[in-house]
Amino acid sequence: MREQGIDRNDIAEADLRTRRGVFRAVAFRDPVDGHEHMALVRGDVGERGDVLVRMHSECMTGDIFGATRCECGDQLGAALDAIVREGAGVLVYLRGHEGRGIGLVAKVRTHILQDDQGLDTVDSATAIGLPVDVRDYGPAARILRHLGVRSVRLMSNNPDKVRALESYGVVVAARVPLLVPVSDDNIRYLTAKRDRLGHDLPQLDAAAAVLGEAPVSEVR
Repeated sequence: MREQGIDRNDIAEADLRTRRGVFRAVAFRDPVDGHEHMALVRGDVGERGDVLVRMHSECMTGDIFGATRCECGDQLGAALDAIVREGAGVLVYLRGHEGRGIGLVAKVRTHILQDDQGLDTVDSATAIGLPVDVRDYGPAARILRHLGVRSVRLMSNNPDKVRALESYGVVVAARVPLLVPVSDDNIRYLTAKRDRLGHDLPQLDAAAAVLGEAPVSEVR
């Protein structure tokens, strides 16, 4: 079956002036999940290879309110900074990915379990009968094709994101680490992402000594 593309009536583009300069804002309604997503484009990426790309999952608490439990807001800013330094790139902001796809209400419920019972980000989701990760990266693949991107250097610490994007036919030339500082607030969350979800987070070992924590392999 031929994959459905983005209808021209479901996409709009305009310049977006930000503190980091001007991006091309490409808003689109995905034909499969029905969500309205946004790609921020810097420079000329059409018919180019090895384009610097970030697929960023929506996180209201981190991206908007600056929550320190996760590193989402820091990664969003770092990815945009990297694209500006590069002079060209794409950040795809994916709606409907809140809490790795379980939604905002459920995510806040998992926070209660993490705070009151010491569960990690994985066990707090399964404890309320929800899957750990149901995100779909098809919308990112479709907008990258629409933009004419030939291959990407994907900013992510999660090897699963590489495999997910490749499953949609996008060539991933490299994975670029997007590491953020470790703090008392996020060390348990980051440790669970490394030990339970397979994220590549080499900064954790050094940070554990500085923060005076137990070895991160023992933190849950």
